[in-house]
Amino acid sequence: MNRTLTNDRYTRNRNGSADSGKGGSRFGSSAPRRSAGPSRSSGYGRRPAAVQGEFALPRTITPALPAVEGFADLDMPRELLTALGSAGVTAPFPIQGATLPNSLAGRDVLGRGRTGSGKTLAFGLALLARTAGQRAEPRQPLGLVLVPTRELAQQVTDALTPYARSVKLRLATVVGGMSIGRQASALRGGAEVVVATPGRLKDLIDRGDCRLNQVSITVLDEADQMADMGFMPQVTALLDQVRPEGQRMLFSATLDRNVDLLVRRYLTDPVVHSVDPSAGAVTTMEHHVLHVHGADKHAATTEIAARDGRVIMFLDTKHAVDRLTKDLLNSGVRAAALHGGKSQPQRTRTLAQFKTGHVTVLVATNVAARGIHVDNLDLVVNVDPPTDHKDYLHRGGRTARAGESGSVVTLVTPSQRRGMVRLMSDAGILPQTTQVRAGDEALSRITGAQSPTGIPVVITAPVTERPKKRGATSRGRRRPTSAARRSPALQSPAGAAA
Repeated sequence: MNRTLTNDRYTRNRNGSADSGKGGSRFGSSAPRRSAGPSRSSGYGRRPAAVQGEFALPRTITPALPAVEGFADLDMPRELLTALGSAGVTAPFPIQGATLPNSLAGRDVLGRGRTGSGKTLAFGLALLARTAGQRAEPRQPLGLVLVPTRELAQQVTDALTPYARSVKLRLATVVGGMSIGRQASALRGGAEVVVATPGRLKDLIDRGDCRLNQVSITVLDEADQMADMGFMPQVTALLDQVRPEGQRMLFSATLDRNVDLLVRRYLTDPVVHSVDPSAGAVTTMEHHVLHVHGADKHAATTEIAARDGRVIMFLDTKHAVDRLTKDLLNSGVRAAALHGGKSQPQRTRTLAQFKTGHVTVLVATNVAARGIHVDNLDLVVNVDPPTDHKDYLHRGGRTARAGESGSVVTLVTPSQRRGMVRLMSDAGILPQTTQVRAGDEALSRITGAQSPTGIPVVITAPVTERPKKRGATSRGRRRPTSAARRSPALQSPAGAAA
């Protein structure tokens, strides 16, 4: 299937307005360009009252297409359907079934769903299907996915790579902490879809290695975190460079007022879909607040880390992460640190070791709160309670993904109790509260805590088998085949990638 993107967006005209059949332009008055940020005095009509901490969602003017129950009901290339079947993805998650009919038709989409609800394929399949059959010129991608962190960029790339290959589309990942020269080379070679963090993409544009004037489909994934991290000026500057009549999709686990600017300025009559309230607790997730005394907290943390099975432990600072990791290793726990002070190769290697079980405890700052998918992870521990309810929701979202069960445990000292009550109220969660000490039966029952071995361990890189040397007649180094040069996608449940 070879789709074109120019005339199927509900007869949108060149100045960015759309004729929805209701009369007038998208805002009730003429808008010269969608990137010009016109006044929203009439907006999308009257808005309902906003939920605390969130903006009032826009009201869709053009009725949305009905949801589907199967991928076969969607107008997608046969190759994509085959790839989904091969990956064992048999039925769409709710956010996929609801948004894909509309995004495949070219509609702008505003989707909200908790982490693990399947947002990556919700936007990824539409992006790939609508780009299939096209070929990008050097330095001029056709589709763009903006994400806040390197880890999320890699996860999106890994999740979409097998499907992109099925329709012969080239992906390029553009993030900081990696060789900018290699990324520039990938763009110069031509990539239909770019997955990028805003800062590195801006650097490549400034160098002349990338232009966005041919981007017809733009996705913002976790836009609220980009705003929280101070990327909003860069994000809007990038959006102003893509094709003004193009398609926009914004997906996030939370939609707060920081995202309102993006919605009002860049989305045209979007289809709005919310899988569940962003503050809602996952039904398969247990939330525990464990009251501990400060002097006992470290011992309790160590016993939890020594449990059978993997766990992510969140702390506030890089220094605290490194210190706890060192203590756990000395206690016999296979732990590794993940934070912004690590190089990207180090972070990638640590995540790979954690996913394979070579490391059982990932000690991390909020850099791991989004964009990390690990199969069968049933416990997340907030050693340091988060200060924001959104951080709590996203940390906890590393477990109970794709319908699996899991627990989120927060260790709270007496001085932190009042703040934790407030945070849980903001998050809409009623946790189970228990007073515990190291060695308690309750601590073991809730978390699987047990005494560590006390035998120090050292985490080494897994040994990889080197290829056998060729015979003496071989001269020089063999150039790897094209297939070998491409790094394989990490396997994760494609339907629940984000």
